[in-house]
Amino acid sequence: YGTNSGNICTTPGCVTAAARIIQNMDTTADPCKDFYQYACGGWLNRHVIPETSSRYSIFDILRDELEIILKGVLESSDQGDREAFQKAKILYKSCMNESLIEQRDSLPLLEVLTMVGDWPVASADWNSTKGNTVAEREKLSIMNSRFNKRVLIDMFVWNDDRDSSRHIIYMTVNLFIRTLRTHTISSVQVREAYLQFMITIAKMIREDMNISKDDLFVQEEMAKVMELETDIANATTPAEERHDATLLYNKMTLKELQEKFALNVSEFNWTFFIQGVMSSVSVQVDPEEEVVVYGMPYLQELKAIISKYSASTIQNYLIWRLVIDRVSSLSRRFKDARASYRKALYGTTLEEARWRECVSYVNNNMENAVGAMYVRETFAGESKRMVQDLIDKIREVFIETLDELQWMDEASKAKAREKVRDNMKLQYSFMNMKSLEYCSITLNFSEHNYFENILENLRAGAQKSLKKLRERVDQDIWIIGAAVVNAFYSPNRNQIVFPAGILQPPFFSKHQPQALNFGGIGMVIGHEITHGFDDNGRNFDKDGNMFDWWSNFSAMHFKEQSRCMVHQYGNYTWELAGGQNVSGISTLGENIADNGGVRQAYKAYLKWLEQEGKEPKLPGLNLSHKQLFFLNFAQVWCGSYRPEYASQSIKTDVHSPLKYRVMGSLQNFEAFSEVFHCKKGTAMHPADKCRVW
Repeated sequence: YGTNSGNICTTPGCVTAAARIIQNMDTTADPCKDFYQYACGGWLNRHVIPETSSRYSIFDILRDELEIILKGVLESSDQGDREAFQKAKILYKSCMNESLIEQRDSLPLLEVLTMVGDWPVASADWNSTKGNTVAEREKLSIMNSRFNKRVLIDMFVWNDDRDSSRHIIYMTVNLFIRTLRTHTISSVQVREAYLQFMITIAKMIREDMNISKDDLFVQEEMAKVMELETDIANATTPAEERHDATLLYNKMTLKELQEKFALNVSEFNWTFFIQGVMSSVSVQVDPEEEVVVYGMPYLQELKAIISKYSASTIQNYLIWRLVIDRVSSLSRRFKDARASYRKALYGTTLEEARWRECVSYVNNNMENAVGAMYVRETFAGESKRMVQDLIDKIREVFIETLDELQWMDEASKAKAREKVRDNMKLQYSFMNMKSLEYCSITLNFSEHNYFENILENLRAGAQKSLKKLRERVDQDIWIIGAAVVNAFYSPNRNQIVFPAGILQPPFFSKHQPQALNFGGIGMVIGHEITHGFDDNGRNFDKDGNMFDWWSNFSAMHFKEQSRCMVHQYGNYTWELAGGQNVSGISTLGENIADNGGVRQAYKAYLKWLEQEGKEPKLPGLNLSHKQLFFLNFAQVWCGSYRPEYASQSIKTDVHSPLKYRVMGSLQNFEAFSEVFHCKKGTAMHPADKCRVW
């Protein structure tokens, strides 16, 4: 199987890693001019974005490979399986039963429409027959509690940002509305495709309900819906102005909410609306119940917007928001109706293979059951021990690095040490038996009713969340499943989560050199630790409470250090996105984490070398292991985008484009320039560098 003879590692793990690295590289590029091209040029030349994808990257390939494993797991016999595993397999089978989905066509959706007061655009005479039968607050309550669909306002239960031991009701701007602000307002082509999509679906539903054809009426009605949506989107605060969570948090009683933000719609009452939602889980609330409002300017604007539109237009909008989410659950003709919109928005021309769509849906909605099956199938326990060792090393480096920071005073450093060393919790997403039991109790699926199974998931998801209002926070509950290629930091819990799905090459392998592990998963570990101290995470203390633990001196200098990065990344121009600049403000948190992560991982690797000695070289690569560290860090981010997606993501993604995640972090890091012998003044070794952590 090969040895480490002649100080060159020829084991299968080393040969595989070397081949991957060589294939990904472009050795004709100058690493001091464009390290991203040097590290990823070969990968970019060899990979074409699939017609089903808007972006294609190392992350996406790993997710594709993970889905293949999940396909095998979900299609295996369920004889003798745990009940939760059986239910996941039933859900998958119902999704794969395309002939029955085609046969049932729009029928399941039509039944849902009657539950929420019908769709005026697809009704014979809605104003005279249905107009005033169901109050708006009742419809919104039903949509929230029964279909987990939050329209106009996002109302949900989560940890109180100022008291992480309890749950509280939040009222905030719906995420879709924020996204819509950038998606449809900025692009004429996207707006036109979106309106046509709305009109097409409405016409199809009218026809299915045997209502006479009236194309002009449909066009006028859906144009009004789009106008309403645009007004709502314009009422939201731009992302750059929503950056400081401490300024957005407003706690008040329901009574105060009603007094400040009454809506002129069917005598809409916020207390009655929330009582309607919470009654679905038998939780009583009264006018003195406290809620947290994020987005007060939006609520102030909403009253004026709502009063401009008729009851039928508002109802058309509510139902459209319900319908658009269900298009992917219906027959092929409904998916075909959105093709032009998807092309305009993402650049994609084909739908995913059906099995991928079904695997993804089941994994997203039964993440604990699917994650447990994935771990049972693939995961070696030794990897967990090795990663824990890496985490311990990088955490210690973060603490040691605090001593280097001249911008932070000793009192704030002591609090930071306490937050990361004594209180920052780690969670590995592997197998969660408590959540598996919950799946077994609450979910009931049928192989023949995919649409109804989705509704069952939506109901169960809404009720699981709402029930928490009167429960203490369970700090051990999982926030993500195991079969995920990602990692997470939760400021409310001061907790880092590493799903099993990311513990694979190029991020990690017990068979590849440690230089690659530190540059891969080590960087991710450092990134997630640093999120606890980025522009958002720094607002939370060691217990996950939004609390200002900073001295005035340290807070002022943190903002100064951050401004350097805002300016640096804000000057990157992305040609693929039509020459738009990266938003240095919106991406600040991720950029701080990227810079801190690679710096900590590298220092931890140097300490490991001191203790363990040099590693043997990789075959075919005349590179030091310090160089390999930076090379693997960069290759984790190899990827390409479609122009349509680039134009949208630069406005909505909190991450910088892949290239600038690499370039920005390494341009700021002296050690990189030393290792690759880059002279001062070259692109990768600028005179001015930014550093926060």
